[in-house]
Amino acid sequence: MKTLILIRHAKSSWKDETLPDRERPLNTRGKNDAPLMGQILFEKNIIPDLVLSSSAKRAKKTAEKIFFDVYGFMESQVHLTDDLYFTGVPFHMRIINTLLDTKNIVVLVGHNPDFNGLVDFLGEEDVQEMPTSGVYCLDFDVNSWSEVTRHSGKIRFFEYPKKYKMS
Repeated sequence: MKTLILIRHAKSSWKDETLPDRERPLNTRGKNDAPLMGQILFEKNIIPDLVLSSSAKRAKKTAEKIFFDVYGFMESQVHLTDDLYFTGVPFHMRIINTLLDTKNIVVLVGHNPDFNGLVDFLGEEDVQEMPTSGVYCLDFDVNSWSEVTRHSGKIRFFEYPKKYKMS
């Protein structure tokens, strides 16, 4: 069994329009939502063997707020990569299919529309739009990441901050 957790970066700031897209920071809501989702994952006993995050600042900070602040991970346990920055579903599938089989629970922190497209590609059922800080968990009844293919995943849960906030 392999488990893939997809986390869309938390809400980012558009305050400084001169910043390159990769450099946009989290806004206040994002800074609050990311640890909330981290706590939800932690309470579900999701302990990743590997965390890969887009190198974009908003994704990196989301990963830090979840895995440093909530899980107490060390910096060396969260790996940054340009390969998760708007590279598309086929490229994301290459990443997934080449993961080490010793890693059973893998987290990817990245962006839409890529992640929604990936959940749609991998899952068996229709998917909801993934909001910022949204989390999809997919399980695969396989022994190797190389066996993960279209519609081979089962969505275990879909979490997002508004589910846990009072109206």
